[in-house]
Amino acid sequence: MAAVVRVGLIGCGTVGRGVVELLAAEREEIARKTSVTLDLARVADIDTERVRRAGVPEARITTDANAVLDDPAIDVVIELVGGTTVARELVLRALAAGKHVVTANKALLAHHGRQIYAEARRHQRCVAFEASCAGGIPIILAVRQGLAANRIAALYGILNGTCNYILSEMADKGKSYAEALAEAQQSGFAEADPTLDVNGTDTAHKLAILASIAFGVDVDFGRLHVEGIEHLEAQDLAAGREMGYVCKLLGIADRTPAGLSLRVHPAFVKQSHPLAGNRGAFNAVSVYGNWVGHTLYYGRGAGSRPTASAVVADLVDIAAGNQPRVFEMFRCLNDVADPPVYAPIEQLELRYYVRLLVVDRPGVMARITQIFGDNSISLRAVVQHESPDGANGNIVPVMVLTHLATEGRMRSALDQVAQLDVVKAPPVTIRLVSEHEEYAS
Repeated sequence: MAAVVRVGLIGCGTVGRGVVELLAAEREEIARKTSVTLDLARVADIDTERVRRAGVPEARITTDANAVLDDPAIDVVIELVGGTTVARELVLRALAAGKHVVTANKALLAHHGRQIYAEARRHQRCVAFEASCAGGIPIILAVRQGLAANRIAALYGILNGTCNYILSEMADKGKSYAEALAEAQQSGFAEADPTLDVNGTDTAHKLAILASIAFGVDVDFGRLHVEGIEHLEAQDLAAGREMGYVCKLLGIADRTPAGLSLRVHPAFVKQSHPLAGNRGAFNAVSVYGNWVGHTLYYGRGAGSRPTASAVVADLVDIAAGNQPRVFEMFRCLNDVADPPVYAPIEQLELRYYVRLLVVDRPGVMARITQIFGDNSISLRAVVQHESPDGANGNIVPVMVLTHLATEGRMRSALDQVAQLDVVKAPPVTIRLVSEHEEYAS
């Protein structure tokens, strides 16, 4: 006889509907595999019509979240409201009411995880959040348990499908950023307001959660360096391709001699890099451990069905008793971990791609290269292209590749270059990311 776990769902939007449909379609299969029956007892949403369309019986629909939180028969609450205000209150109240919580809310955990995890422990409950970081990819399970024997050296993630889709369209089809974004919105890969995706915030939320677990530290979200993709142009991606690179928005957590480097920014990776072939709206995460070496996780990072799959996996794990034990046992969440030593981004040593728009006359490049030299930056290659169609013929784009240089020196050099009267637009910079050393010391 299968044990029955009663579940309450708050929020029946895109992911919530997927959870409802999955629990209905796979109820018997889940029970057969796990000896647990997941019973969706109550669904709360202000839009009751969309709950009905998801197939929820009328008697189980409510507009009042309290009907879920105050029901003593409900064992687990799924929070899919989103945001960090109402959702935070709902999660804390659910824990205080003695219920386990499942959430896909990366912003909530990135900003308030420390408080939420502590409250869960105080009430002897757990918070499960596999769906928060990479949709249907079980990356949290893999890092927290599958790689528990390893000292993680680095984590590189393509964690936002919207940005990956836009960059793929720009690189593969030569579309402008605006064209690729509009197509992503029309195809359902981007929100009507894509700001949090394209400015890197969504990736940063996910990186903060993953880095906390991978490195066993209390990550302060405010310490992440975050850049988006809004400033990129198709010509940058085309230039990168000419030089054998593909541009990705990466979330990077890297153990360096100066401390833990946590950053989100566009990066050129070699076409042979494990992440280079990831196209469209998919996610991919490379994790490097000192015993296992390189591991790669790939799959759909968003959407109703993949995210619902992760939510229900957490439900099964809670119902089986695994998640509460793991939550209590592992000392890698913000409330029980120490803060890391953060590596200042100015001390990072990387290679760089720079695009300059300059006046085409003798002596210009000598002035520019002199500035790089004065900042101890060695240039690997300099390529000048013809003016874009319709542009002033006296203004030309120049692409520069550097050898290894510190971020601080690079910023200083670019600030000086930008002030030259022969430079007609702010420099565009993309960092180059090499394949990580497979085995850390």
